[in-house]
Amino acid sequence: MIRVSNHYISGFSVLLASIEAATLLAVFFAGAAIRFMQWDVPVSGSLISQLPGAVTFTFVILASMAALGMYQLDGRQDFEGILLRLLPSLALGFGFITLIFYLFPDLYFGRGLLAIVMLLALLLILIIRLLFFRWSGLDSLRPRALVLGAGVNAGELLDLIDKTSILPNLKIVGFVPFDKENRHVPAEMIIPKTGSLTSLVDQYDASEVIVATQERRGGTFPIQELLECRISGIKVTDLVGFFERECGHLRMDSLYPSWLVFGSGFNQGTLRTVVKRMFDIITSLLLLIVTLPIMLLTALLIVIEDGWPVFYRQERVGDAGKTYMVIKFRSMFNDAEKAGKPQWATADDPRSTRVGRIIRKLRIDELPQIINVLKGEMSFVGPRPERPHFVDMLSAQVPYYNMRHSIKPGITGWAQVRYPYGASIEDAIEKLQYDLYYVKNHSLFLDFVILIDTVGVVLLRKGSR
Repeated sequence: MIRVSNHYISGFSVLLASIEAATLLAVFFAGAAIRFMQWDVPVSGSLISQLPGAVTFTFVILASMAALGMYQLDGRQDFEGILLRLLPSLALGFGFITLIFYLFPDLYFGRGLLAIVMLLALLLILIIRLLFFRWSGLDSLRPRALVLGAGVNAGELLDLIDKTSILPNLKIVGFVPFDKENRHVPAEMIIPKTGSLTSLVDQYDASEVIVATQERRGGTFPIQELLECRISGIKVTDLVGFFERECGHLRMDSLYPSWLVFGSGFNQGTLRTVVKRMFDIITSLLLLIVTLPIMLLTALLIVIEDGWPVFYRQERVGDAGKTYMVIKFRSMFNDAEKAGKPQWATADDPRSTRVGRIIRKLRIDELPQIINVLKGEMSFVGPRPERPHFVDMLSAQVPYYNMRHSIKPGITGWAQVRYPYGASIEDAIEKLQYDLYYVKNHSLFLDFVILIDTVGVVLLRKGSR
């Protein structure tokens, strides 16, 4: 995994994206040569003049592919599977490029050229992916890891690596068991501890030791040997750090306060705050301009179906536990909570109007929160704001829940794009694991990743609210 601004990205995804970025740039210039029949283009001439269009085309197509999950590497990678994701990605990219042409006419490079490069991109990316996932050398690029422990945690770790991706980021070479530990991994993967950990690491050519044991007391935990591994340049990772890196969340049942206190992250500097605020304002204004026709149509449809009001205002808990009134399009009937008791919204809530069900699936009901962002009550990206009633209930039952309120809530967020719709305490705990990851590792880079993922969530109608 590669760490960028505290956020982890699969090395295989970066490698594949780099290859495809170079391919898309080459496709653009090749398409321009075909379209205009100019094979001998001087470097100082047409090639440079075409560079803005080439960069725009490459960036938009890569972002569209990322939005539809083509770099998560967790789906089918045969011909049909790749094609079923690639075609919608290119269609999405085509739509965004058309919008960019409208907003920035100077970048316009012609419909004929766009058609040619789209066809070339479809063909070459399809070929690249079919070859990439059949390349035998990929396995040799995976780092090798030795796991300390063979119990429940070790079994879950192995399941995660085996089942969550068709291209795991590392290779488990074996498990070193502890005394009196029930085995939850295959017997053939057990490595008897006949020597020191450093000797086992050398013997199995491992570059990392993952500590997956629950018990660290009683004098049997090899802290000195782990220290020797660190001194020797071998990476040592605990279970919380492993799940943070591989899953993008902080696993609650393995989390302990000292790990949060002494670990990295939680950057809240003045520069970060100022840049984040500028990002929020610019992004919100752009979204307001682009979606204004949709918002006006939504308001009209709400009035036609269920009358006034168009918006509803509801108290939510924000930064530092302060409350504010969130603004959304009304998606439920006027008497949705006539009993007076707050209720969790569900995926197919019977209280929703017909228009409400549509705008909730497409996240259109969230758009008026742009006003909250411009007022400084929310950020564009952050944890989902919750009602005081549920905050009080969850804070009393869920450890670390109030850490969500150390930053501003957001219209979209890491938990919203990574976890399906939730409406229970158990779901709140699962989503909190992603919120804590964001609170710990938030950066403009992660915000950008979330914005791209949000596009995919809206188009594919999955994720959380």
